[in-house]
Amino acid sequence: MHVTRLTVGGLRRFAQVEIDPQPGLNLITGDNGAGKTSLLEALHLMAWGRSFRGRVRDGLIRTGSDAVEVFVEWREGQEARVRRAGLRHSGQAWTGRLDGQNVGQLGDLCAALAVVSFEPGSHALVTGSGEPRRRYLDWGLFHVEQDFLSVWRRYNRALKQRNALLKSGGGGQQLDAWDAELADSGEAVTWHRQAYLDRLQNQLQEVAEALVPMLGRAQLEFSPGWRRQELSLADALLVSRDRDRQFGHTGVGPHRADWRVEFSTLPQRETLSRGQAKLTALSCLLAQAQDYAAQRGEWPVVALDDLASELDQRHQAGVLARLMQTGAQVFVTGTEAPTALIQTPPQAWFHVEHGAIARR
Repeated sequence: MHVTRLTVGGLRRFAQVEIDPQPGLNLITGDNGAGKTSLLEALHLMAWGRSFRGRVRDGLIRTGSDAVEVFVEWREGQEARVRRAGLRHSGQAWTGRLDGQNVGQLGDLCAALAVVSFEPGSHALVTGSGEPRRRYLDWGLFHVEQDFLSVWRRYNRALKQRNALLKSGGGGQQLDAWDAELADSGEAVTWHRQAYLDRLQNQLQEVAEALVPMLGRAQLEFSPGWRRQELSLADALLVSRDRDRQFGHTGVGPHRADWRVEFSTLPQRETLSRGQAKLTALSCLLAQAQDYAAQRGEWPVVALDDLASELDQRHQAGVLARLMQTGAQVFVTGTEAPTALIQTPPQAWFHVEHGAIARR
């Protein structure tokens, strides 16, 4: 999978810009604040429905613009099929098109283009709340398990209905019905997540041995969101019903799921340093990209924001060499070309200045 055209309008500093990335390594340079990260945000927005720096309404839209607009053209598969997607997002409402057709649900648009992003906030995947870790699991499953999106939607629809019923003080047969739907879809979501983490284990171990060998063996530990070894989700919902009524929301289930990485040389969950957390997060992201490639037969697009400030020169060189061997399309941003690129020159180099982009 590789992007052949990216057009962005109304995004932070950009009124309207376009680039034509190449297969392989694409370098984007510019001064701090010039807008180079915004190009990666645009790709991430198309693939995730949000920026890696937050929601669309949180400063993503250029001052004076009504909405941010992103158009992406890319090739995928062995037959190099051309695909096109467009998204217009005002922060409150959105419209999208995929391959010439209107898209009714944002998830369908996001499931088309696969982008794995590593940026200065990525350490939150390891050190932050459970939300980014749940998104990590679900992103992987959306792309490699065809039936996951439907059960995920079933679960979230049932959760919304059950929470509304709890807040209104309802109960009886209505609550029983939504409990049954929530339990059935929730068990399916959990089964998919557990199986996915189990499959990622070998991929993660191989990447972590290269990036953080001093931490020892990496082990993924899954917490489903309730005491699954003791209770079915249906029983857990029944046990927690009185408490859920008291607080007005559902306290157990896959929406409370989480996972963590345990290392053999860090007993008793010793806290990782910031540098170790960054490398662990990157290991998880690259493991996910490798799994995507194994399941789909091609690599997702890989975006590495401000690489030189996030990794030392040795790790920069190792990561870039590793990715170049796979044939993946990679985007790297920085105030200047990373030292590692002396040995691995980019296929395309773009420079951002004063809201415009020039090819170097």
